[in-house]
Amino acid sequence: MSVSSPPALPTLQGLPPVIAANTRLVVLGSFPSVASLAHQQYYAHPRNQFWPILSRLWGLTGANDLRHQPYERRLDAARAHGLGIWDVYAHCQRQGSLDSAIEQAQLNELHLLREWAPGLQGIAHNGGESARHMRISQALGLPVVKLPSTSPANASWSFERKLAAWREVFEAFGLLKDSAP
Repeated sequence: MSVSSPPALPTLQGLPPVIAANTRLVVLGSFPSVASLAHQQYYAHPRNQFWPILSRLWGLTGANDLRHQPYERRLDAARAHGLGIWDVYAHCQRQGSLDSAIEQAQLNELHLLREWAPGLQGIAHNGGESARHMRISQALGLPVVKLPSTSPANASWSFERKLAAWREVFEAFGLLKDSAP
C-alpha cells in the first residue's frame, strides 16, 4: 500500500508596497492574511488593530476613523503621514492566516526601500515573524524596531498596550506631528 503525500499548497502572492517619496517609516508585516488577500487590502481582517491604532494615533474619530474610510483613502492617509506599508514576504505557501503556517516563503526586495523612499528614516516590523528578518532591514543602515503585532492572534497584548508601543515609535519618527489629512 502506498502512502500519498498531501497535495501541495498553492503559492500565494503578496500585495504591492505602499511607499511614497515622502515615506519616513515603513511598517513591514509578514504576509497578508486570507482576508487581506481576498480583499487585496493590507490589514483587511476586521479584528486586526492596524487601522484602529493609526486612527487613534492620528486623532481620526467618527466618520474620519480609517475603519470607516474606503481603502484608497486609508492609503492616502498613511502616505500623507509619511507611513509606508509592506511585508517581508513576496509570496509563500500557507494554509489559513497564521504566520506559523508559512512555508516556502520568498522575501520581498527590501533593499529597494531606500531607493523608493529617499527620506526613509526607519523600519518597524509588525510582529515576530516579520522581525525574524531584522538583519535584512538593518543592512539598510537605518534604525529598525519591532512592534507588537496588530493581528488578532496577538491577544496577549491589549489594544491600549499596543497603542502605547506604536505611539512611541511613531513619535520617534515624526509621524504624529503632521495634521490629519
